[in-house]
Amino acid sequence: MEEHKHEEKKASAGDVEKNKALAIVGYIIPILFFVPLVSDAKNSPYAKFHANQQLNLLLSWIVVNVVGTMVPFLGWFIIWPLGSIFLIVVMIMGILNASKGEMKELPLIGGFKLIN
Repeated sequence: MEEHKHEEKKASAGDVEKNKALAIVGYIIPILFFVPLVSDAKNSPYAKFHANQQLNLLLSWIVVNVVGTMVPFLGWFIIWPLGSIFLIVVMIMGILNASKGEMKELPLIGGFKLIN
């Protein structure tokens, strides 16, 4: 049988319902990843998990945009467009996960734990 390396974390139903909007907003506007950390949700494992995923998304946007604009040709025609498409797809996945009350890491970028 195949074992899963990353088991999905679970949050309580009350935590999810109370903090779902905060978990979603940072995916739509990644610069707002910190909102759950300075609000009543700062002790919510669900909100903190999604804030961490949103911070990873924000940092990935910065890297894709900096590298994509600084590297001639390869960056302009491959890194920036493909990286942007990938991050839009990942953003949508994050919104869907948060709206369903799931705590799934984002592909490729979600494994970094920057917020405890």
